Amino acid sequence: MFTKKDSSAVVKFVNYSLGISRRSPTFAVGFSIVGLFLLLALLADFIAPHSPTQSFSYNVLNPPGGRFLFGSDGNGMDVFSRVLHGCRYAFGISIPAGLIMISIGVPLGLVAGYRGGFIDEVLLRILDVLRSFPTIILALAVVAAMGQSLTSMVLVIGVLDSPIFARVVRAEVLALRSSTFVMAAIAMGNPAWRVMFVHILPNAILGATAQLPMRMAWAVRISATLAFIGVGIQAPTPEWGAMIRQGAEYVITGEWWVALFPGVALMLLVLGFNLLGDGLSDILDPRRRSVGK
Repeated sequence: MFTKKDSSAVVKFVNYSLGISRRSPTFAVGFSIVGLFLLLALLADFIAPHSPTQSFSYNVLNPPGGRFLFGSDGNGMDVFSRVLHGCRYAFGISIPAGLIMISIGVPLGLVAGYRGGFIDEVLLRILDVLRSFPTIILALAVVAAMGQSLTSMVLVIGVLDSPIFARVVRAEVLALRSSTFVMAAIAMGNPAWRVMFVHILPNAILGATAQLPMRMAWAVRISATLAFIGVGIQAPTPEWGAMIRQGAEYVITGEWWVALFPGVALMLLVLGFNLLGDGLSDILDPRRRSVGK
């Protein structure tokens, strides 16, 4: 039964949500877009009228409307169903890739910034070498060597973008390691690992947290790019980049819907991630909050 305590919790949640929306409308819009796509990904099996790989041989390149809301592609597959299931691949790449970026980059940046000296120089040079290669070229080479699978895509994207988080966290740690609370923690006899992970990390992670949605947007974009040029996930898998590649050849003959709808979905999700990251920067960075007042 819905109690008075439950209603109070709901009111508090609504007020908190409204407060965040007023503080950063950008965050509210980005969160709404990403949340909608995540909901579509979770409910794709229930919303999609057809299987994403089911071919209707007598309904090839049907225009939008009627049986096929977004039309059908060159293989007679329902574009609407494939776009919905494509949400799963977008999140299936961006979320684990983001976790890999964080799990590699944050500890490296934390150790490099706190230890300094030789360790800092070695880690920085390794990161510089990793970032010096053109991203697309390096991703092409690694994916070609590892195979065109979801796992290889996630690993490549996650490892390639981890230096960004390492540098963000390192910069924060350099500014924090001489702070009063850090000096007090050291004076109390805390070991180095405790100072780093208990006292410094919670304060140094805010910048990386704001960066995460933006790098997830990059993960979605780079995976679609690799699929478009024929190296990433390929048809009949309902991945947006592969769908755009397939539909591009039909645009000149007038069948625009095959490439348009996955392209719009890709654009909106990337926009949502970027707005979410920019909004998080507004909320988490006290300097930006003070400027907006």
